[in-house]
Amino acid sequence: MDPKRYQRLKDLTQQALDLSLDARHDFLQQECGDDDELLRDVLRLLAHDSSKADELTAAALPGTRGLSGTTIGPYRIIQPLGEGGMGVVYLAAQGAPLRRQVALKVIKLGMDTKEVITRFESERQALALMDHPAIAKVLDAGATDEGRPYFVMEYISGVTLTHYCQQHHLGLRRRLELFIQVCRGVHHAHQKGVIHRDIKPSNVLVTEIEGKPVPKIIDFGVAKATGQHLAAQTIFTQLGRVVGTPEYM
Repeated sequence: MDPKRYQRLKDLTQQALDLSLDARHDFLQQECGDDDELLRDVLRLLAHDSSKADELTAAALPGTRGLSGTTIGPYRIIQPLGEGGMGVVYLAAQGAPLRRQVALKVIKLGMDTKEVITRFESERQALALMDHPAIAKVLDAGATDEGRPYFVMEYISGVTLTHYCQQHHLGLRRRLELFIQVCRGVHHAHQKGVIHRDIKPSNVLVTEIEGKPVPKIIDFGVAKATGQHLAAQTIFTQLGRVVGTPEYM
């Protein structure tokens, strides 16, 4: 992460901690503007210092709180975790047959066009094909009572790749060890005929398993299929349309 951006992230987080929940909403909206990545990064840092992470996230991501407290299939929606172009990801609790926390992604209300649904279906099918420690696993899929598709992934309690490296003051060798794990995950996806097309620090979360850092690649929302098993569902990119994040292309 650029040193200036990292300093701004720390400053915004510290300033937000000194404000009430209501004031944080307006503050973050004003300071982050259209920079959704910065907003998500601030929220993740705030979550480590606040027992009310759900209020923080819901306040900073308007329109995502509508499902909180409701049930989708066997999953009880707890709080929004993040929002993308076509879907919202929620923290949810599964009660049966297993008791666990999961991440549930559902198409946004009003976004259920044929193109969006096709891309959404492609994302969950791509995830279902892959089985690698560095890629978030898909656990279940279905549709809401209103017919909006959703899929359920393992919940990753972690921070973005760059934040983990900064917080733990990792040296070059340990950073490269994490990077190699990410590369292995990307290679696995390529072997399955899936190109992510938006690999960047905010799409790699780092969690700890038995005290060791494990990176997890997330958000295959703009992935491209190269294999026949997925190509039939792939939406071809429009001519001249840029897919991905320019800073990391």
